[in-house]
Amino acid sequence: MILLNPGPVNVTERVRQALLRPDICHRESEFTELLYRIQSKLLKAFVPGAESDYVAVVITGSGTSAVEAALLSSLPHGRRMLILNNGVYGERMSQIIGLHRLGVSELKYDWISRPDPDKLLLALRQHQEVHVVGMVHHETTTGLLNPVHEIAEIVDNQNRVFVLDSVSALAGEMLNIAKSHIYMVTGTAGKCIQGFPGVSFVLVRKGFVEKMRGYPKRSWYLHLMHYIDSEGRGTIPFTPAVQVYYAFDEALSELLEEGVANRVQRYKKMASLIRDRMAQLGVRALLPPDRQSNTITAYYLPEGVSYQTLHDRLKASGYVIYSGQGNLENKIFRVANMGALTEAQVHGFLDAFEQASKSA
Repeated sequence: MILLNPGPVNVTERVRQALLRPDICHRESEFTELLYRIQSKLLKAFVPGAESDYVAVVITGSGTSAVEAALLSSLPHGRRMLILNNGVYGERMSQIIGLHRLGVSELKYDWISRPDPDKLLLALRQHQEVHVVGMVHHETTTGLLNPVHEIAEIVDNQNRVFVLDSVSALAGEMLNIAKSHIYMVTGTAGKCIQGFPGVSFVLVRKGFVEKMRGYPKRSWYLHLMHYIDSEGRGTIPFTPAVQVYYAFDEALSELLEEGVANRVQRYKKMASLIRDRMAQLGVRALLPPDRQSNTITAYYLPEGVSYQTLHDRLKASGYVIYSGQGNLENKIFRVANMGALTEAQVHGFLDAFEQASKSA
């Protein structure tokens, strides 16, 4: 089955075979070596040249576990968070901090608009109690790419902490974490890194780690200092999904061999193939080109064809697409091109789509 949903993604046979490596105990030296390899590769891939300035924290869980860990671990007593919300995953960040009553009024935008840097600057000046600003890098709700570097500059200039949910963007979009002084970036294995779901991570600036030691412990499993201290000793505080870590390690090797910039360009090329053909077919994109990511495109449903009909026809041909969410559920469908996909597979999907989108 060819997966054109934004995670889980198709992986290579090399990554799949890594699941079959020998069983090991996570308290033994074999796991320590595996963990250190993963951490080293994460830093080499995403903060090249600044590896010594960051720590890679590895967590067994989905991308949301990394996001929640970053948010809950980043705030001192008596300070607040501000979330830039323009989609389902920005809303999820707001809900996470809302459960703990840690936030101020969010800056909320419609789902096809980017956050306004000037409004953020004004909000930070008006709300001195805000310590953390959270935002989604790539809002998979619509395939919208948010202005990360512009927002990061404002947050840094105002001496606040930027927590970036880059779960569906790392290895799919170029991001200069170190240059932008982003304190915390979250990611996961099962999207653009082309691993399996079940292991995620947070990249944390080392200078911020020492400050975090004095912050309240708001979760047991998701308290980042538990991981940082344990992983610094080559172990992990809770039982990890060892076989998934093996596959993650292999996926990171593939990423480094291909090169992050080359993978980004490969995804961009795949997205162009899809967008050009869809335009020829008269299928209308939800977003203008300058707001689209490299890995997801949202389209209005063809006239007279429901999402369920389109989905079922395509699945019968071996392709899985993704529905819209919230108020877009009955209006759009989404096509993701992340994962180990070939041009032939993309062309095969587009041929199948042309047939499946006919109303008869």
